[in-house]
Amino acid sequence: MATLNYLTTTHFDYGAVSKLSSELTKASISKLFIATDTGVRAAGLVDKVTGALNADFAISIFDETPGNPTEAAVTKAFEQYTSDGCDGVLAIGGGSSMDLGKAVALLAGSGGPMAQYDPLAGGGQLVKGVAPLIAVPTTAGTGSEVSVGFVIIMNDGRKLTFASPLFIPKAAICDPELTMGLPSMMTAATGMDAITHCIEAFLAPASNPPAEGVALDGLWRGWRHIQAAVKDGTDREARWQMMMCSTEGALAFVKGLGAVHAMSHAAGRIERLNLHHGTLNAVFLPAVLRFNAPECGDKYERLLQAMGLAPGADIAEAITAMNADIGLPSGLAAMGVEEDDIPELIAYAQKDLAALSNPRRASADDFEMMVRQSL
Repeated sequence: MATLNYLTTTHFDYGAVSKLSSELTKASISKLFIATDTGVRAAGLVDKVTGALNADFAISIFDETPGNPTEAAVTKAFEQYTSDGCDGVLAIGGGSSMDLGKAVALLAGSGGPMAQYDPLAGGGQLVKGVAPLIAVPTTAGTGSEVSVGFVIIMNDGRKLTFASPLFIPKAAICDPELTMGLPSMMTAATGMDAITHCIEAFLAPASNPPAEGVALDGLWRGWRHIQAAVKDGTDREARWQMMMCSTEGALAFVKGLGAVHAMSHAAGRIERLNLHHGTLNAVFLPAVLRFNAPECGDKYERLLQAMGLAPGADIAEAITAMNADIGLPSGLAAMGVEEDDIPELIAYAQKDLAALSNPRRASADDFEMMVRQSL
């Protein structure tokens, strides 16, 4: 079993849940607030995780996390955290549950309201502390269990990214066994989310060679195993590799993301659609790769090497073909995005934190071009 100490401690392997009790004790958590959702709980995964505890912990479970977590849900969860006298957060689920758990931990440690911590407005400096947080992913996509950020749809409609080193969980418990029952479509969507993290992190212009090495390793694993994981969800090797791709993608994006995430965050806030973030990333990625190509020098050749593609191959076309092969939607129109959605999508994408670390600065016209190419 690997124990990784890179940003945080990550216990990674089949059976890693056996490490949870010791990490909770180490974090001085005695009354757990569990952030999860109804699907994860109904699948028996919360019971599976808590059943591995070898000590007595008081437990309060909040399973009302929306697919795209909202400020209203965070407020309700924090009220439960406070009323039940909890002293730490255990997030069990995909990126939504982990992001909500991080938001609750922030409010518990620094107080509200949430909006004051918007990093684009200098809010990161106001973070005084967070409640102890441990994350247990049940999907292989977001990597939120090791990341510095989380995303919340605010009451005013903005989808904000909050970022601080303090938001990194005290420990991550990455047990691929918890992903074995993930449906093929969710495996595909979360898998492409992880692959997008690796690609965007690698291309982000900040200088961080170790993070780039982690990104390329994650891409190598994810690209070679996503088809097997989608085809056969019981393939233990493929599940292990996709979870490692997910974790490495988030370890890498400490150096930034890009226009894919800016547009995905903007589209994800369309309330009537409640679109899945990973699916959006997969759909936007080809257009953004075409747009960024003039600014990326030899980095595309290094991506092609990691993906096992021929020198000079069209990386955007390879992504499009992979999306089709694993059954993801052909474009935004197939996901319900309409012409009337485009102006607001562009406006929000321009203001998103991820847009700042795209290797090529995108104007409103550039975003419109990329959105229309993704329809």
